Amino acid sequence: MKLDTRTCIRTGITIVAIYLFIHYWSVIAGGIGLAFHAASPLILGFVVAYAVNILMSVFERVYFPNTHNRFLNKSRRVVCILVSYLCLIGIIALIIGLIVPELTNCVKVLIAKIPPLMDQVSAMLQNNQEMSWFVKEFGTMTANGSIDWQSIVTKAADWMAGSLGGAMGLVGSVVTATFSTTFNIIMSIIFSVYLLAGKKKILSQIKRTAKAYLKTAIYEKIQYFLGVLNESFHSFIVGQCLEAVILGSLCAIGLLVLRMPYAGMIGALIGFTALIPVAGAYIGGAVGFLMIATESPVQAVVFVIFLVILQQLEGQLIYPRVVGASIGLPGIWVLAAVTVGGSVMGVSGMLLFVPLASAVYRLLKEDVDKRTS
Repeated sequence: MKLDTRTCIRTGITIVAIYLFIHYWSVIAGGIGLAFHAASPLILGFVVAYAVNILMSVFERVYFPNTHNRFLNKSRRVVCILVSYLCLIGIIALIIGLIVPELTNCVKVLIAKIPPLMDQVSAMLQNNQEMSWFVKEFGTMTANGSIDWQSIVTKAADWMAGSLGGAMGLVGSVVTATFSTTFNIIMSIIFSVYLLAGKKKILSQIKRTAKAYLKTAIYEKIQYFLGVLNESFHSFIVGQCLEAVILGSLCAIGLLVLRMPYAGMIGALIGFTALIPVAGAYIGGAVGFLMIATESPVQAVVFVIFLVILQQLEGQLIYPRVVGASIGLPGIWVLAAVTVGGSVMGVSGMLLFVPLASAVYRLLKEDVDKRTS
């Protein structure tokens, strides 16, 4: 094979680039991390805009779609954005309204049960010689022979006072992080509103720029890939939300039939956590178990049995038809995507990797069918 000068130059540049990339990977990774951190409000704003746009598209199809009235046409975008955000805020407020009051009552019950528990611990420590070191180290005995818990609290307070400097630093870090998070959320919402308000113009500008700098074949491939990706994410979000509503409703109804406490709150919690694929409902179930256990341990065990049965029915009958069919991804690959995504990026990875795996699975399947046909 004959090598020309241009090929040698390209090969040399490629080798040097690979060497620099590997040698300075820590610097490159730091720069990428810094860029993502700086752009996090914009990224979050895009995610919010994408999710809200699904709801907004429904309202746009309902809000006088065929009218020739100039005012209605101009007001369509503003009204639909406003209604979409109000619906989203209303849903969040409803979930909080169902969960927080019941959770507060549960905490009050737990606090009320602490004094009897402390008395039991005192009796155990008095009767157990092996635990006498606890009394010697951390507390003293009162006149009637019980443990002086006030002395223990005083010693703990003295220890905390000795660590006041570190505590103040921790408080400062928490305040700074809270302010930064609040600022990022506000900027993300503002950015999402701008994206939704000018989505047609922004998409048109992106398409024109891509056509100007990319070859037609490459542009069409990228457009098709993004179209498949959009369909996968759209179907996943709609299907996952519908499945969460169904599962939460069935859970609440089942708890009401079984006459268990906190039925509405646990149903809303199960529905909310079910937005996390596969494992979400069990996360909410753990909280529900602890709350019901404060009222009746036997009912808590019954709740776990009921939730396991409900999850099996949901996994076999509801999820495949609602979510699995909508994204076209077999259950084994859904589980794999959730596992890998959770390991890499936590909860956000679980939500991101399932539609990504669906898009890759569809594109790979189409390519294999094309090559083997």
